[in-house]
Amino acid sequence: MTTAARVAGVGTLVVVLAAGAYGTADAYDVVPGIVTVAPPIADPLPFPTAPGAVEPTAVPRALGDLDPQVPLPAAAAVQALVDALVTDARMGPSVGVAVVDQLTGELLAGNVPDAGRVPASTAKVLTGVAALTALDPDATLATRVVRVDDGTIALVGGGDMMLAAGAGDPSATVGRAGMADLAQATAAALALQGVASVRLLVDDSLFSGPTTSPAWDPSYVRDGYAAPVTALAVDIAKLREGEYAQRSGDPSLAAAAVFAQRLAELGVAVQGSPARTDPVGDRTEIARVESAPVVDVVHYFLETSDNTITEVVSRLVALDGGLPASFDGGTQAVLHQVSTLGVDLTGARLVDASGLAAGSVIAPSQLAAVLRLTTDPAHPDLRDVAVGMPVAGLSGTLSDRFTRSDARGLVRAKTGSLPNVTSLAGTALDVQRRQLVFVVMADQTPEGGQWAPRQAIDGFVAALAGCGCR
Repeated sequence: MTTAARVAGVGTLVVVLAAGAYGTADAYDVVPGIVTVAPPIADPLPFPTAPGAVEPTAVPRALGDLDPQVPLPAAAAVQALVDALVTDARMGPSVGVAVVDQLTGELLAGNVPDAGRVPASTAKVLTGVAALTALDPDATLATRVVRVDDGTIALVGGGDMMLAAGAGDPSATVGRAGMADLAQATAAALALQGVASVRLLVDDSLFSGPTTSPAWDPSYVRDGYAAPVTALAVDIAKLREGEYAQRSGDPSLAAAAVFAQRLAELGVAVQGSPARTDPVGDRTEIARVESAPVVDVVHYFLETSDNTITEVVSRLVALDGGLPASFDGGTQAVLHQVSTLGVDLTGARLVDASGLAAGSVIAPSQLAAVLRLTTDPAHPDLRDVAVGMPVAGLSGTLSDRFTRSDARGLVRAKTGSLPNVTSLAGTALDVQRRQLVFVVMADQTPEGGQWAPRQAIDGFVAALAGCGCR
């Protein structure tokens, strides 16, 4: 054998031995490879199941269905209560009444229930129903600051007229968002840009049309019954503390002045006075604060009967429906939205959404149909309207009524008051635990104020709640 052949043979032997050694190492998983003598990997176990886990089911309702076995009150006995109220001298000559069984919708008793009457603030029920069906109840309203140019910022209103002058309170409805918080975020953003002095503009173009209704008495703003309706305000434009405090004539500019003061306290100089501007469009946002959720705002205006905030919410419903955010757009949107729920509103007319203006008309039977929806299990989204209304003798505008009545705590109702107009609409449980919907509208009450007709209506409702009526 030649030397070359011997070398080749040795080389081949080395390669074979090396390959064999590697294969052996691979088989025992010492080195990487596809060969193994290990047992095959078992299939994975099924995903573990938590002990006691079950398939999810529908969330049970907090309130069950009304019991159909509870007897209806005798219609003749309920009608006798209505007749006594209608002939009470304290009510005047124009009284509309409807008493309806919540479960069946049957009209148990009434007095010209299909004839239109002035609703006053009971009209707010329609606005609440429209809002909670058209809008996201959890939505909030943003008040923003945007950069217009190197030395100019704009305060942009998003519909929150309940801003706090100072820091916001996360547990509050009025004052959930605060000017101090907005100013602090703005000052921090300006500091990053090296800006210490700005010009401040105000964009409140979200709402349109007149800020006060032509049908409002001019004294309403002065006497604190309502504020001009704008896209932003501090404390609903009140000039001092109190439920019926005089309101600012220009809530948006007044709010901007407060914002400028908060900025100055943080070392940001504001040149001149804030000025209103045309819509700023799509600009870089540098700060924002958010209002309480829509559902909390609805609770607020139902419980307190706040006219201004009701008008604000109606404008939000109008915007959602593609209508102008004005008095006319708001009322059209509210009536349309409620009618989509199956309520026949033929003949109903709203001059404003709050019921403050003269000229609104709705029949007691129509309002009763709307109220019935709010406690219908088929409309759980409206439950917040029912529970947002004042409770007799305990909360809101009913806190000082029914205080010595057996109906205390058993009646939820929306009040309504205008000169020579007194109304009350809501639900009551009778002694058999049958839920009744009632609407009372008196729109020619005698001179002398609200006390006498309220006493008559409260007596009727208390008798209704206390009626065995078998």
